[in-house]
Amino acid sequence: MKRLSTLVLLILSLAIQSASARVVKGRVFSSADTTVVVGADCRLMSGDRMVNSWRSNADGSFAVASGDKGSLRLEVEKHGFSTTEILIKGGSDDVDLGPVFLEKSVELKEVSVTANQVVYTKGRTIVYPSVSEVKASSTSIELFQKLPLAGLTVNPIFRTMSVDGGSPYILINGRPASMNEVNTLAPKDIEKIEFSRFTPARYADKGGNGFIDITLKKRDDGGNVYAYARSAVNTAFVDGNIRGSYHQGPSQFSLFYNPSWRNYQSVYDSKTESYISPDFRVNLRSHDRAPFNYLTNQMQLKYDYSPSLNTFFSATFYATPNSNSNRRLAHTADSELGDYDNLDKSHSKGFSPSLDLFFRRKFNDRNTLEAQVVGTISSSDYRHDNTYIYPDDREEIYSTNADSRRRSLISEVSYIHTFSDKTELSAGFQNTVSHSTNTYLDTDYKPVLTENNNYLYASLGQSIGKFYLSLSSGLKMYWIKNDLNKRNFVRNLSRAQINWYINQKWRLFGSFVFSPSIPSLSALTDYPQQVSPYLVSNGNPDLKVSETFTYNLGASFNYKKFNATLITAYVNSKNSVIGDIAYLGDHLFLSQSVNARYYRQYAGRLMLQLNGVAGFGANITLNLNHYETAGSNWSHNLTSFSADFSLWWNKGPFTISYWRKIPGKSLYGYQVGKEENGDALQFQYRPDKHWNLGVSWMYMFDKKGTRYPAWSYSLVNPSYRDRYIKDNGNMVVLSATYTADFGSIFRTARRSLNNSDNGSSLLKQ
Repeated sequence: MKRLSTLVLLILSLAIQSASARVVKGRVFSSADTTVVVGADCRLMSGDRMVNSWRSNADGSFAVASGDKGSLRLEVEKHGFSTTEILIKGGSDDVDLGPVFLEKSVELKEVSVTANQVVYTKGRTIVYPSVSEVKASSTSIELFQKLPLAGLTVNPIFRTMSVDGGSPYILINGRPASMNEVNTLAPKDIEKIEFSRFTPARYADKGGNGFIDITLKKRDDGGNVYAYARSAVNTAFVDGNIRGSYHQGPSQFSLFYNPSWRNYQSVYDSKTESYISPDFRVNLRSHDRAPFNYLTNQMQLKYDYSPSLNTFFSATFYATPNSNSNRRLAHTADSELGDYDNLDKSHSKGFSPSLDLFFRRKFNDRNTLEAQVVGTISSSDYRHDNTYIYPDDREEIYSTNADSRRRSLISEVSYIHTFSDKTELSAGFQNTVSHSTNTYLDTDYKPVLTENNNYLYASLGQSIGKFYLSLSSGLKMYWIKNDLNKRNFVRNLSRAQINWYINQKWRLFGSFVFSPSIPSLSALTDYPQQVSPYLVSNGNPDLKVSETFTYNLGASFNYKKFNATLITAYVNSKNSVIGDIAYLGDHLFLSQSVNARYYRQYAGRLMLQLNGVAGFGANITLNLNHYETAGSNWSHNLTSFSADFSLWWNKGPFTISYWRKIPGKSLYGYQVGKEENGDALQFQYRPDKHWNLGVSWMYMFDKKGTRYPAWSYSLVNPSYRDRYIKDNGNMVVLSATYTADFGSIFRTARRSLNNSDNGSSLLKQ
């Protein structure tokens, strides 16, 4: 019967094509257990008019014909499932939807899902989270931790995500979003996730790594509340995420609040270092306690307006007051000055209100225009006093106190044109202008800093059989100046990627990225400040632009419940910018940024993922890195291994999970640093559909808690530092999540075939 139904479909498809009609085809599956759905009604709609219909066959397949070349809507309906709607762009080409998933309309008390659905298309990985993954996750960050997104690193303790060591650019429903917004999403609200390690040209000038686009399930009229809080019982550690939203007709109002507080007293540093010159040497050995506390309150008010499927407007107001205090109480053994005490205190506070306006207009199925404007008014006050108390009660105070006021306006226009399902062109222009005034209170020096950054780009994506190619190039024109210095930069940013989709199991991919790194205003500012008895800090107006070439080659394998990906990378950076120490004379040394000759990194990463085996799942990542770096008269190299893995098991309302990070080392310039350690054992209980309660044991059996060892091979300032936060050791954290819908809310798995790049590369300043 299966072969017969497939033959009938083939004959029908050929007959329709000969009649110059377009065919929409695919296969219907249940999202609960990925089995085929037989007898689902597949209706092709033009507005409110039904064009044609088909009922899925024994293998779940369907083929619906239409002579209508305009935009259409496919409705897939089956008793016992929620209706799925899929938007079909206008055109004359046939459309193969592949798998179409229906969700159970009635929540079962016990649901067993074998695997999630992974789709590779146009250089991206698209994942539809399975019911089992959602059920075993109380937060969105826990859900991301379980998904087969090769190259994405998730830290559940800090609730952050990174790609190749950098922060990814994030979209939610095609609109730019922050990590805080991601942390306010309930896992059950996420329909699909598009991910790529390859940063699109549109976001290339923002310094991030990778790309994530989260599509939420459709919400009709009604409201939603999401609240998450966690706190340690044995130390001052509190985090929270609160979101309230209400959707009425074309409008949606949302309010976000994300507080975070730390007050750590058991923070310790031990450091051994030397300052060496041809005629002078001093050896220092210090042991100190460095308590700190901070409080951030990130608030966000958002309004979305979508009068039609083709028009979308969003206005977001951000307010982020914050404060930070640090103390360092040290006793130092100094071979030159003897033993003395050191009290280093710093305090900062700031406020950065921002207004973000975003607009998207689809003129038709082939042309889309997006525009965004972000205005920010920020203020920051910084106070730093470094006091040295010598045995004869003599004191020396080195102060670096400054106030900063910044005004910035960021704007972007982006245009996307789709020639066909295989060819797409995007282009855009971005501009950032800012005016900053920094007041150095100790000298009353008040420089004015201005920048004008322009970025013009174009990108072309092309599918050729089983291959997908993407080529892009951008022109960056950057003008900066302050009272003492003026610099102009014109640089190219280029990137390319190729994907070979061999079959449903195998995929090969490669990419090339050329990315210049232009020095910041602070790095170029020539304003020396003495910060200790032996050290003067200053910018370097002679810094050159660093140019980095990155090459990636990899393969992925996907079979039922198992995913595996191998990625190799080579990074070559010329004129890399490093921190340097040089001798000035008169027993003083200069700390500033300089250009090294080169920096090279060879990397290999293996990622394995297994899910849906009797409620059990696992994600394992293994990394091997080799670093090489060199300057005018020195060179160093380092090989390092690191790994992280997460395991989880879900049964009914209970979930047990364990995450551990095996930290690796990295080398840049003279400096070697070891990554932060971490592990967490978590128990979760979901008593009903609203609540999820959890308890975590973090940094298990580790009295020193979080550790940050680092050392320097500098010939002028060799050093070794051991820093650890004892407050984190054996930390027990209680958490609670609450989510509720109210009003008239209905959810459908609506998704669009418009694969256009609908994001924005604007960062919140």
